[in-house]
Parts: sequence; C-alpha cells; structure tokens
Amino acid sequence: MRSPTFATRLQAAWLRRGPLAVVLWPVSVVYRAVYALRTLAHAAGWVRTERLPVPVIVVGNLVAGGAGKTPTTLALVELLRRHGYTPGLVSRGFGRTGGDVRLVTAESSPRDVGDEPLLMHLRSLAPVAVGRDRAAAGRALLAAHPTIDVLVSDDGLQHVRLGRDVQVIVFDERGAGNGWLLPAGPLREPFRRNPPARTLVVYNAPAPSTPWPGHAATRGLRGVVDLTNWWRGAPATRAHLAALCGRPVVAAAGVARPGRFFGMLHAAGLEVKELPLPDHHDFATIPWPHGTPDVVVTEKDAVKLRPAACAGTRVHVATLDFALGPAFEAELFRLLPHRPRA
Repeated sequence: MRSPTFATRLQAAWLRRGPLAVVLWPVSVVYRAVYALRTLAHAAGWVRTERLPVPVIVVGNLVAGGAGKTPTTLALVELLRRHGYTPGLVSRGFGRTGGDVRLVTAESSPRDVGDEPLLMHLRSLAPVAVGRDRAAAGRALLAAHPTIDVLVSDDGLQHVRLGRDVQVIVFDERGAGNGWLLPAGPLREPFRRNPPARTLVVYNAPAPSTPWPGHAATRGLRGVVDLTNWWRGAPATRAHLAALCGRPVVAAAGVARPGRFFGMLHAAGLEVKELPLPDHHDFATIPWPHGTPDVVVTEKDAVKLRPAACAGTRVHVATLDFALGPAFEAELFRLLPHRPRA
C-alpha cells in the first residue's frame, strides 16, 4: 500500500481537533468571514437567485471529501422516473477545463465536462449540462430538452445562484467531523442546530452520524463487469465478482475516500492490493505496474479509462447498489411543488 498522501492525513485530522487542525484553525476563521460576507450579500439581494420554470432538487454535502452525493443523485433520478417525472441533471463538473456551459454526451471527454457528470450521463442516460453557473446550465438544458420537468443539481448546496425547491444533504459516517470549517475541519458551511427548511438528510452510513433526523441509505456492491462491456452498457454481476476470488487483484481508486471501496472488495472475499489515487485522478498514464493481470476500478475511474489503453491487463469495473428507502421517497414527494407534466 502507498504511504498516506497529505490529503489522506488532512481528512484524518478533520475527525478530531488535533495538532494539524489547530495549526489550520486561523485559516478557517478567514474562511468563516468570507462565508459570512457571502451570506450577507445574498440576504441583501446583491447576489441574485434565479428560479427556473421547473422544480429543482439540489444534492450536496456539508463536508468535503466525498460523502456519497453521486450515488444519491443517480438514485434520485431513478426515483423521479418511477413517479413519472423526466429529470435532467446539472453540475459544475469539478476538475474540467473551463467553466462555460456544455451539454454532456456519451462521447464527451472527462477533461471537458468532468468525470462525475459523464458518469451520471452514462449510468442514467438522463440529459446533463455542466457549467460554473448552474442556473445558466439549467436554462441551456431545458432549451435543449423541453420535456424535462424536474432538475437535479449535483453538488450545488453552496451555489445560491440557482433557486431550489428541495435540497438533499448527504452525510457519511464522519458526520460533521470535528465541527470546524475548512481547512481546519471538513465543513463547507457552519453546522447548525437544525437542518434548513425543505431539506432531506441522507446518511450514507450504517447509522445517523449527526443529531439531524434523516434517512439511512443502503449501499453495497452490485458486482463487477469488464471494462469493455461496461462501456457497452452491460450490467455488473455477482458471478463475475466471485470469479475474482482467490486471484491476485489490484484495486485502484481515484476517489476522495478509497478506503470504503477497498473495504467493500475485502468484504466480498477478494484479496486486493490497494492502490489509492488522488481524487479525480486523470489516468493520463496507467498507474499500476505493466503486466498486472487483474485490476478492479470504480465507475468514476472507468469513465477515464479506455480498453485499448489497458492492453495486457484485465480491468474490471465495480458498480454499486444504492437505495434511498420508502420513507425518503414519501418525504421527497410531499416537498416537490409540482406533479410531472402529462
């Protein structure tokens, strides 16, 4: 296993008020002041909030470092479709070059639109637009796809330019961490005693990790599928996963918290050599040794890997089962202001 990166050490420091967090605390005071000025500007009307002609659901985290918003967003799309809606997705597209508005297609490059928006388009087949200004991205998406009757904004919790009807805040087992703002703690905004109005809380964890009432999501490995067939849209299977048991396998993960991914593979019976990579790793070069027989990656990594670039290695893509539960479903549709168009 590689030695811990600074990002890994920082995330560990965010769980307690230890020496590294204390050193960074003065910077978090500046962060709090900037956040307060931004809140004041919004309250005074200096920052305009734009309402779009369809309901908007915003999904996001209070904490930095990947609490599970992408699988939550995909589960929301499936849920909305079951209730007759035609959802579209907007996102900033973290890590992309430029901030202009673009529509995502199956042929889009992760460098142009971001890895997570491309993954969400490939997995859900829903229309997706990216842009630094999420309201502008929403307008462009509605113009290109007039049948859309609800928008889901991925990672837009702190983006006040886009008005929202419902917001979904996702926590994992870290909860609010040490309770401090970035960079001394994981919080992107202060943690309040009660959740804001019209907010649903999802716990991507075995049990609630904050005092806020919420809904526990169920999460597990669906199975694996080889990279070539993943690009063709083939489903992952448990049988394919079981076939990897007893074989030397490298598990590579360019996600914020790769330990969770590695833990699921271990729990499924695989003996893996862990290869943690930086979040949003671009895979410009193959990170595992040449001649490695089998590698398992996440879907977020698969969108940046083409089978031809992995010659000599069998690359398998692990997919997740992620469900929000009937109580979440009932509360969501009580909050949505409109029914889908006929």
